[in-house]
Amino acid sequence: MTDIVELEGDYTSDMLFTEGLPSVDPKLGYRGIPAAAAAGISYRQLDYWDRTGLVEPSVRHATGSGSQRLYAFRDILVLKLVKRLLDTGVSLQQIRLAVDQLRAAGFNDLAKITLMSDGARVYLCTTQDEVIDLVGRGQGVFGIAVGRVLREVEATLVNMTPSSLEDVDELAARRSARKAV
Repeated sequence: MTDIVELEGDYTSDMLFTEGLPSVDPKLGYRGIPAAAAAGISYRQLDYWDRTGLVEPSVRHATGSGSQRLYAFRDILVLKLVKRLLDTGVSLQQIRLAVDQLRAAGFNDLAKITLMSDGARVYLCTTQDEVIDLVGRGQGVFGIAVGRVLREVEATLVNMTPSSLEDVDELAARRSARKAV
């Protein structure tokens, strides 16, 4: 069984981050368990974040029992960023607001941003001056260099093998046949 699945169509238009990423075929996706592992989260967290709309798979949503979610590289990057923010003490509610604001702002140049947190709020820093200003106010912050997280996710996914859409559909058909018996 393989971890990447190929699909038809262009799924990049609604992605949170589109610039500064390695060249990844938009028709490929990672199944839930490898995506969760690459992001450093549990499958249960992945499922919850999908069901609540925090980070949804952009290649393919689950369509019922036995169907497979497929996460693009960018989705896994966002999952890992959410995990890092949780690790700094930011509440899931604040993270939801930050992700929504990034999406609404259409912020696309991923390699040039740094996310900062004081443990309660999330800040977007696009220049060195902004980072200095935040620190200069005397409030401690945690920095998450998105480019570094991007490279970590890329390194984790590099050893995962691609599979075709037919493989996923065949697996779903076998599961359905077993349930019918």
